[in-house]
Amino acid sequence: MGIEIGGLFGLIILIADIWAIINVVQSSASTGSKVIWVLVILILPLVGFLAWLLFGPRGNKSARL
Repeated sequence: MGIEIGGLFGLIILIADIWAIINVVQSSASTGSKVIWVLVILILPLVGFLAWLLFGPRGNKSARL
């Protein structure tokens, strides 16, 4: 049972990281900032995702209105 839960948790983290990376790339932040955020998310998947949620650049909200 533990393997299935761990695999499911890993899949959820992977999906969240992909979503975060897409949002970072679509944001209006500078290129250098985008590269740093993508690297942080890739190197530290869970911590990087949580840091991005709290401090990261957001997508261009005005384009979605």
